[in-house]
Amino acid sequence: MKEINRFSKQITQDGSQPAAQAMLHAIGLKDKDLEKAFVGIGSTGFEGNPCNMHLNDLAVHVKRGVEHAQLNGLIFNTIGISDGISMGTSGMRYSLPSRDLIADSMESVVTGMSYDGMVAIVGCDKNMPGALMAMLRVNRPSILVYGGTIAPGYYNGQKLDVVSAFEAWGQKVSGAIDDATFKEIVQHACPGPGACGGMYTANTMASAIEAMGMTLPYNSSNPANSADKVVECEAAGTQMFELLQKDIKPRDIVTKKALENAFRLITLLGGSTNAVLHLLAIARTADISFSLADMQHISDTTPFIADLKPSGQYVMEDLHLAGGIPAVMRTMLDEGLLHGDEFSVTGRTIAENLAEIAPLDFEKQKVVFPLTQPIKATGHIQILYGNLAEEGAVAKITGKEGLSFSGPARVFNSEEEANDGIENGMVQKGEVIVIRYVGPKGGPGMPEMLKPTSAIMGAGLGKEVALITDGRFSGGSHGFVVGHVTPEAQVGGTIALVQNGDIIHINAETNSIQVQLSPEDIQARRATWNAPALKASNGTLYKYARTVSAASKGCTTDEF
Repeated sequence: MKEINRFSKQITQDGSQPAAQAMLHAIGLKDKDLEKAFVGIGSTGFEGNPCNMHLNDLAVHVKRGVEHAQLNGLIFNTIGISDGISMGTSGMRYSLPSRDLIADSMESVVTGMSYDGMVAIVGCDKNMPGALMAMLRVNRPSILVYGGTIAPGYYNGQKLDVVSAFEAWGQKVSGAIDDATFKEIVQHACPGPGACGGMYTANTMASAIEAMGMTLPYNSSNPANSADKVVECEAAGTQMFELLQKDIKPRDIVTKKALENAFRLITLLGGSTNAVLHLLAIARTADISFSLADMQHISDTTPFIADLKPSGQYVMEDLHLAGGIPAVMRTMLDEGLLHGDEFSVTGRTIAENLAEIAPLDFEKQKVVFPLTQPIKATGHIQILYGNLAEEGAVAKITGKEGLSFSGPARVFNSEEEANDGIENGMVQKGEVIVIRYVGPKGGPGMPEMLKPTSAIMGAGLGKEVALITDGRFSGGSHGFVVGHVTPEAQVGGTIALVQNGDIIHINAETNSIQVQLSPEDIQARRATWNAPALKASNGTLYKYARTVSAASKGCTTDEF
């Protein structure tokens, strides 16, 4: 049998490491156990939100599977930040930085403790790319396990999720619903454990990583509360033996074609714009050339066909009942939209994994439309360029709010200003809301603008205004929105120079974003502009602001 304890043996089998062995005996390991491979089981479980509240329990099931395979499973924990809870507060600035902290901490534990492999049990948005980045850094046999999607909530016959609560606030502010209805929606929106139910960032990234081959089949669509999720956790633990024995590593699986599979899948499903940031970061971690241009090419050649929230009506549980992500992938394979020859953590190719899977049945399910009847003929994620975004911006255009927008700017220098402005009626129909100084450095942390987009939709202005920002959007955001404007305001991007009343043109057909100013006008304004002081002077956010790369490069923090 192939040596599978390549790393742990340096502490378990080396006679000059008696202290290490004594400490391992202290945790209950016997001499025979010290001969086995060590698998680190990294959990982002914590009690503070439904996405993560059950992950430590799932970690125990993974450990059971690892030990069934005659390996040592050792659970460790790392951080998580709940986007849904921190949204609209200063705490949201810590969300994106948490991705890299998760990567750093998992890398540190697996490498520092000489583990031979890793299973990560993850829930909320940044958990998944953070864990995958750690796996790619250490490049030891690994499997990712997503904690699963939440069940939908219900009130008055209406299916609810966390975004329903955000949009209810906008409805209350605009007078569309009363306080009692607002409270009922809030109380019924999230009925238990699991990540946000629509095709928001958590489900987007889980689906993308399954398409890459770094999870077992059905990982992304198995609901959090299901018996299937428990079975899957134990199977993931058991599967580590084969990965160790065959020395199948993350960089064997995550290739450019795997990233193409991931982005094409989420284009079909209408996934979160956050995937752009995360896939860029994953690619850079794996030393793969995968750029905004690659994403635009995929978007140009892939229809948007899923009626999933936030722009549609269904949630991930509905997609699971329709066959889950494997059924979507099998349909893609049959239509020539998937690289089936890519390897996976099952030890088989993607095509081999899908051989016995039935494609989507378009007669029985209505969650996903046939390719011949798309919601939009091309992808909803569009990369825009122009004098407002010389290095690119990311638009989420489903077509429901139109494909182009022109109007005068309404400028806010923070999300708080924008929220107050929307609530107080400062925003008028026909305007382009500009929220700036909320980028990776300017935030710092590039917070998501779900609160203002939800307020806009709740107030019935989704088709009447556009919003652009150097910040991010939640996977729950919809409307005519453009984020990731690069260069950001903090470093002197043109978005910093826009004034109230400037005419802004956004066109998702020509992929352009322009402010109606001459080069001379822009130059004159730039001559009088001075960068504001960073909003953090110490701690995590200061370190992040000083080290983070631009959004067009994935906001990584280990490149200087």
